This record gives sequence, C-alpha cells and structure tokens, in this order.
Amino acid sequence: MPKKLIVVCLMNFLIAALMGLALRFSFLEPIGLNYRFLTHAHSHVAMLGWVYLMLYVFIVHFFIPDKKPIYNKLFWLTEIAVIGMMFSFPFQGYAPISITFSTLHIFCSYYFVYLVWKHHKTTSKAVGLILKTSLLFMLISTIGVWCLGPAVGLLGQASAFYQIAIQFFLHFQFNGWFLIAVLALFFHILKIEDSRRFKNFFKLLVVSTVLTFALPVQWFAPHSILIYINVLGVILKLLTLALFLKLIRFELKKSLKTQSILIVTLYYFSVFCLVLKILLQGVTLIPEFSEAVFMHRNLVIGFIHLVMLGVITGFLFAFLYSDQKPTVSLKLGLYSFLSGFVLTEVILLVQGIRFYLGVGLISNYYLILFLFSVLLPLGILFILLNFVNQKNINQ
Repeated sequence: MPKKLIVVCLMNFLIAALMGLALRFSFLEPIGLNYRFLTHAHSHVAMLGWVYLMLYVFIVHFFIPDKKPIYNKLFWLTEIAVIGMMFSFPFQGYAPISITFSTLHIFCSYYFVYLVWKHHKTTSKAVGLILKTSLLFMLISTIGVWCLGPAVGLLGQASAFYQIAIQFFLHFQFNGWFLIAVLALFFHILKIEDSRRFKNFFKLLVVSTVLTFALPVQWFAPHSILIYINVLGVILKLLTLALFLKLIRFELKKSLKTQSILIVTLYYFSVFCLVLKILLQGVTLIPEFSEAVFMHRNLVIGFIHLVMLGVITGFLFAFLYSDQKPTVSLKLGLYSFLSGFVLTEVILLVQGIRFYLGVGLISNYYLILFLFSVLLPLGILFILLNFVNQKNINQ
C-alpha cells in the first residue's frame, strides 16, 4: 500500500481527534471557536478524511489489480476537499466555502464508485457482491445531502424534513457504506466464498439496514407504523449477526493463527464492538430506551463513537497492521487508543444513565472526560509515527 496515502489518512485522523479533544476542553475553558462549527469540522474530517480515504486506499489495494494513475490523482483531489472542509468548517460552519468543498468531495466519491465498479476484480463472488453493495449505499446516502438545500429553503433547519435528511445521510454512510465496505475487506481477508449461508446473511444485511432507518425517522416524524418497521429491522439485524458469526467463526481462527497477539486482540475487539453495536440496536425495541438515546446527547455520542472508533477504526487498524511485527511505538499507540476509547465510552454511558435517572453530573465529569480523551490523539500520534518510520512499505 502507498505509504504516503496512509500517512495522509492518519494525519487526517489525528487532526479530527485533536478537534474532538478541543471540543471536550471547551467545557473547561473557552477556546475561541464556535462549538457547533468545530463539531461539523470534527465529524467531516473524521468521516471523510479518515474513514472514507482509508477505505479508498484499501479498496484500491485489494480489488484494483491495474492501478491506473487516475486513482492517485483522485485521492489527492479528494484530500484537497477534506483540507478545505478542515479549514472552513471551524470558522463558518455550513457556508459557501465549506459547502463547495463538501460538494467537491461528493463528486469525487461518485467518480470513485464509477472507477471501482469498472475496474475491480475479485475471486470471490460473495466479496464482489458485498463490495458493490457498499458503494451503492454510499451513493444512496448522498440523497440526504442533496435534500438539505430544499429542506432549508422550504421549511427551515428546525423542520423534520431537514433533520430526517441529515439522519438519512448518516444512517446510510455509517450502516451502509462504511460498515459494509469494512465487511467486504474483512471477508476478502478471510476468503469467504459464496454459499447459501452467505446469501441469507447478505439479504438480511441489506433489508435490515434499510428498515432500521425507521428509528431516526420516528424521532422527528412519529408514527406507529415506523415503530413496527424498526422492530422488524432490528429482529432481522439480530439474525444477520448470528449468521455473520457463523460465517467467520472458523475462517477467523484459521486466519489469526500466524498473527501477533496485538492483531488478534484488534480483530476480536472489533468483532466484539460490532456485536455490542447490534445488541444495543436490539435494546431500542424498548420504547423507553429508544427515547432516552434520542434525548441524551451522551448516549448518542457514545453510540456514534462505538461504531466509528470501535467497529470501523478497529477493523481498519487490524487490516493495516496484519502480518507485521508489532513495534514498541505501535503497541503504545494501539493500546493508548483502545484505552482512551473504552474509558471515554464508559464515562459517557455512566453519565448518560445518570442524566436519564435525574441524578446529575459525575463529580469533575468534564475534566475526567477530557483527560481520558487525551489518550485518543496520543495513540493516533504513536501509530502515525510508527508508520512513518517503517521502511518496508511502498512509498
């Protein structure tokens, strides 16, 4: 894999983590930046500068045998869009400059889908199917973005239409494009082949991903039918999880026999976070819990970080460092990152429960959360330095 491109992705991730740290520090001292604007910058750089571009690198590496120059050029054009958002969102939020760079990123992603669809090759029909499905979900997710302008113009940012458009984009980015693309890479590494079990898994995965969008719609446009649709979606998602575990059980054990303890830990940690994510979706079948998640920001942030950092980033790090001998800096980086993730998730969960119970803030809550959060960019920095110092990787 091209070393320069991976370094760029990790630098984007480090910057996004530092933005997140600044957001946490803003509850202790003023930072001179608009909190909402910085939140937009943090989320866009994390999603589009880290996850999107890292998936870009992996997909080209594993599935594009003839690596034409256009892939390298498109990567750098996409990175320009990320840098534009990185420097515009913190100071103006959604405004002409940031919207221009966001639009550029969307058009780059459209061209990426076209190129991968045209040039990809894989020996497994199952892997090819799930890869193309992830790309389709990426395209579908952008419908939500294109609806934002009409939503603001017709009904305003406080309208249900506007909020549902945002949730549409986020749902199909996280649960469609990001998660399914990670599964495509995971199945490729495990050499999962087409089978009756895979076909059942795939059908349930797609249908449950679509149906569970009913929950965020229910938050902004309540209707009894949406509750039943979400119930069906969650039940199918739980069945999907059961089939997923059966699909990977033996192949994962076989694949990890030659891996270091650190990489084995990363893979099992990522799978555990995926299981936890789906089980938590199952708990939304309880109406009181579903409402609590919507009402308490701590629980929402905790769930988003569970998916972004625990599941998706966990797998991306595992893919990145498979078959490599762990160095001291890599161990420090990964264990620091994982510790920061677990500790912040625990504190967010406990505080969310306390808010739900009406107990109030944990003593020194914002300070504790900030100190735990320091471990995240610190870990990413060590991981980045470890990668920069590697000599046996393509430049």
